[in-house]
Amino acid sequence: MAKSEPKSRTVVEPLAQLDLSPHSTSSPIRSLSLSSLLSDSQTLIFVGTQSGILVLLSLSAQNVSFLKGVLVGNSPVESIIVLGEVGKVLVLCDECLFLVDSLLTQPPKKLSFLKGIIVIAKRITSSESESSNLSEINSINLSNYPSTSTSTSQRLLQKLGSGIRANGVKVKEQEQHRQGNNVFALVIGKRLILIELVLGRDTDSLNASVVILKEIQCIDGVKTMVWFNDSIIVGTANGYSLFSCVTGQSGVIFSLPDISSLPFLKLLLKDRKVLLLVDNVGVVVDAHGQPVGGSLVFRRSPDSIGELLMYVVVVRDGKMELYHKSSGICIQTVTFGGEGLGQCIAANEEGGSGKLLVVATPTKVICYQKVPYEEQIKDLLRKKDFKEAISLVEELECEGEMSKEMLSFVHAQVGFLLLFDLHFEEAVNHFLQSETMQPSEVFPFIMRDPNRWSLLVPRNRYWGLHPPPAPLEDVVDNGLMGIQRAIFLRKQV
Repeated sequence: MAKSEPKSRTVVEPLAQLDLSPHSTSSPIRSLSLSSLLSDSQTLIFVGTQSGILVLLSLSAQNVSFLKGVLVGNSPVESIIVLGEVGKVLVLCDECLFLVDSLLTQPPKKLSFLKGIIVIAKRITSSESESSNLSEINSINLSNYPSTSTSTSQRLLQKLGSGIRANGVKVKEQEQHRQGNNVFALVIGKRLILIELVLGRDTDSLNASVVILKEIQCIDGVKTMVWFNDSIIVGTANGYSLFSCVTGQSGVIFSLPDISSLPFLKLLLKDRKVLLLVDNVGVVVDAHGQPVGGSLVFRRSPDSIGELLMYVVVVRDGKMELYHKSSGICIQTVTFGGEGLGQCIAANEEGGSGKLLVVATPTKVICYQKVPYEEQIKDLLRKKDFKEAISLVEELECEGEMSKEMLSFVHAQVGFLLLFDLHFEEAVNHFLQSETMQPSEVFPFIMRDPNRWSLLVPRNRYWGLHPPPAPLEDVVDNGLMGIQRAIFLRKQV
């Protein structure tokens, strides 16, 4: 996308932060995840450290507090996947999977049959796209699964997997979402293994079994992975590739230059697309690996990428930048640390309201909340950035985040602000674009109160950003005096 001058707008504001250094878990932070599914008033933040400790924090009423920490393994906690619907958390540590309850009341349970795991990704399905039901493939329980990759059962499984797609077998949409909640892709060496985590009926228990759905020949050196619908996208130092979870077939999306930053994948849940990082450029692709729209050009290669509604969030060197997905413009820059701070991580709510963003430095966790849209619009109007305010409201209306009546309200508000700035033609244009503004609202500018039509004037307060209505000659006099004062002050400087 064409790079434009940044338009400053306050999209997020600091909410709370916590320094983990005073706690015994002072090891640098390696991974981060959060969940707001249990309560609208409380968000659980899970922090994985370099020393293998899983830390639980609670964000409530603009305060983040330390709840508990448990030792999972002896190596870094590489990945944390919150299973909010069932109150469980899946953790990748020591190249193994561990299951813990969301409040860390029980010791972590190791899923001992799976070892040597490099990367894990949860399957995400969408209602717009078709997703095959992998449970209908002849799955076999891991306890009976031979360790050798040349077993007869494995070859049979691969043939059955290909047949499912060829026969066009599909499932109802609600079944897709059900089975997609606890289906994961694992990379072990050069093997891509698809599993389903089957939990026991006792919700308080950590009893769970692992069912292997399919095994696919993968590539070496996988660093990052995303599973969306029937497509699994993996990233290596050489480039990005796409695998079909049904047929097992693969193809290269594109290769990376010999000298480039580490690959990074981010699933953009709101848009149902995937962002592929190439140095400081974010390439957006669909579920089939095809580029869609344009690319996002960041100021530098980020450490981590998050998502907040219509924005992509990147962090590095103590700075967080929010880029608009459509325009590619950097809307806001937030500084939370200095240069040389170390690797930073950004995490967003996977299934929540989309109003919360959490950033982690090696020792701190900082929480940000989205500024209400109404306050963002007011801020733009105070800065007299009327075009940007209208554009924001129009975009929110298209996204279903704001009503058409609000767009009319803002047009009228902008019209009054322009009127008091003596931009009469532009003011009238905005008045005409407002479907809710009444013609009688301009009566106070034409004749002085009281008059025979005074009772016909609606008492709309708007947002109090402009003076009360007054006869037009008074508006002109006050406007000219304001211009003269501004000229005088500039000369004094």
